[in-house]
Amino acid sequence: MTKAELIEKVAESAEVAKSQAKKIIDATLDEIMNAVADGEKVGFAGFGTFYTSKRAARVGRNPRTGEKLNIESFNLPSFKCGRVFKEKVNK
Repeated sequence: MTKAELIEKVAESAEVAKSQAKKIIDATLDEIMNAVADGEKVGFAGFGTFYTSKRAARVGRNPRTGEKLNIESFNLPSFKCGRVFKEKVNK
């Protein structure tokens, strides 16, 4: 499903204009990204939790040359499914 398809389905379900649904979806996604970028967890009961996990610095290899590379530590956005979501997917 693309973002445009999601906007269309939300507009139909909520009985609002597509422009309103787009604004709501955009605002929701922006707020989730901002909160996770600030290190907060964003949880929706039954759906799941968005959070930040930290990847430690490590030494990697260039697959072509075999040369060692230093890979810096970084934050990775992550998502853990909720129970209701898992059950719905596994029906």
